Amino acid sequence: MGSSEIFHATFDEHLKVAHETAKKLEHDFASLAAACAEAVSGGGKLILFGNGGSAADAQHIAAELSVRFVKDRPAIAALALTTDTSVLTAAANDMGYDHVFERQVEALGRRGDLAIGISTSGRSPNVVLALAAARRQGLVTAALTGAEPNAMKDLADHLICVPSTTTARIQEMHIVIGHMLCAGIESYLGYA
Repeated sequence: MGSSEIFHATFDEHLKVAHETAKKLEHDFASLAAACAEAVSGGGKLILFGNGGSAADAQHIAAELSVRFVKDRPAIAALALTTDTSVLTAAANDMGYDHVFERQVEALGRRGDLAIGISTSGRSPNVVLALAAARRQGLVTAALTGAEPNAMKDLADHLICVPSTTTARIQEMHIVIGHMLCAGIESYLGYA
């Protein structure tokens, strides 16, 4: 396949997934945005985590909220569990990589916080275990994932399932949803 065919095939698939996501997830998105705003306005924080591209999305979303999204406004409490290399490497070495986010949720999560696990497959063991830990500790839980069924479904109070099984398309929708989430939270908090 040549570059022109790759270009058009990728855009066609992207637009199809974007259209299906817009049709399917409006209510789920609105519910998650409201829950995030409720957590933050109640003194809680948003805790985000994932692997690879999903780790980058967790950090990206946390940065947009903590610093600014579109305009200057008060900081919104959000953190990504993918950034502390000492904790990540210690937990991976001492407990196994499956526990790197779970341990941080146990240490940092408090009732009133909202935990957001990001996994395109919905099966990442470390994300699943962290959501389970969040649930045990009384946090509100959310998951951004790909097409159902997946292991995160029963652990998430708010489930955003992009209707695709293609990792790249799911990741593209996750960052769009992440940006919309930033805007939605700002709007709910009266900063928009």
